[in-house]
Amino acid sequence: MNAPSPAAVVGGPAVVLDDAAVRSFVEEQLAGVPLDGRSLCVVVPDGTRSCPLPFLLRTLHAAVRDRVTRLTVLVALGTHQAMSDADLARHLGYAEGALEDTYPGMQVLNHEWWDEDTFVSVGTIAAERLGELSEGRLVRPVDVRINRAVVEHDATLIVGPVFPHEVVGFSGGNKYLFPGISAKDVINVSHWLGALISSVEIIGTRGITPVRALIDEAASLVPGDRYALCLVVRSGSGELHAAAFGRPEQAWAAAADVSAETHVRYLDAPVRRVLSLVPEKYEDMWTGAKGFYKVEPVVADGGQVVLYAPHITEISVMHPEIARIGYHCRDYFVKQWDRFKDTPWGDLAHSTHLRGAGTYDHEHGERCRVTVTLATGIPEDVVRSVNLDYLDPAEVDAEAWAQDPGTLVVPQAGEVLHRLRTQPAP
Repeated sequence: MNAPSPAAVVGGPAVVLDDAAVRSFVEEQLAGVPLDGRSLCVVVPDGTRSCPLPFLLRTLHAAVRDRVTRLTVLVALGTHQAMSDADLARHLGYAEGALEDTYPGMQVLNHEWWDEDTFVSVGTIAAERLGELSEGRLVRPVDVRINRAVVEHDATLIVGPVFPHEVVGFSGGNKYLFPGISAKDVINVSHWLGALISSVEIIGTRGITPVRALIDEAASLVPGDRYALCLVVRSGSGELHAAAFGRPEQAWAAAADVSAETHVRYLDAPVRRVLSLVPEKYEDMWTGAKGFYKVEPVVADGGQVVLYAPHITEISVMHPEIARIGYHCRDYFVKQWDRFKDTPWGDLAHSTHLRGAGTYDHEHGERCRVTVTLATGIPEDVVRSVNLDYLDPAEVDAEAWAQDPGTLVVPQAGEVLHRLRTQPAP
């Protein structure tokens, strides 16, 4: 079997591309894809990812609208809250109620992960195979179920950014299929596998991590042609450092290499306290917790991370189970597995990712490496009930805190990973 062709790449770590260069690149790459007389499903991120999606979608639509028989845009929610009609219009760049005016012939769908009729099974990953992919951490079969829209189209094009990620190493590529538009079982297994490895160990790891291997294996079962336009976005903006196009595995790898040089900030020494200013695109702690994931590696033992997000008023709209179990380190669950094994594994994973590294035993209880403090709109009694510390957001003065040499203030927290120079490169 011939090796897959390498991805085409434009831009690089030290580059900011202009619109003309991006448009030319996208048009050129799509011209070489066999789409004439075929249907195309375009999988895109939701509003929690920085991405110049309206510009890219307009470019893509113009390039393929007269070639394809059917064009569907599917928003990869994972298990995030559905985007409203107004949100979708703003996110994709058209006037609410007037999709046809901007994108004639195009259909837009939320990934309705809460509706079982959304899914179709494309195969099974056997227990033994999962054991191999997970390096022995998990041994159980996985029914690979995905949004039927990708199965009912001839080709799938993934369009989305690549950032350091707490579950898989670097986001993007086939991750927009699994967990982006997959059923809960694949989501729970992949997220818990990442939690077993731990966020601080896997985040920003290049290459094929066990979770990436699982995702790629699941994607290989999806019928039809798969392509990806993987983007390296200047964090918090709509500007692009680079874009890579090709098969999802190759396009993702090329973009991840650029992201590793673009989205990682190195510190010379650990800090006592971090203030993460969480942007409003993260609407609850399920998503806003990225403000912790990306800074945990640089916090000194016994230090503190404060997540400042007055706009966040709930732990998780779609995952109320987290309020019952609270936030705990990985070993808290692993060493009491009979108690927690029937809790959705994705919820357990989110819990451990936000609480960070720690230990647990029956004699000494739980001991976590750092303190996590919420300065949000979530009531104090709720914050403390989930095993986190509370701070009134009105008491936070970001400018004053930034003058403290022991404090790191991170604006637009959640995308750029912070690491110590002394930590080995993953």
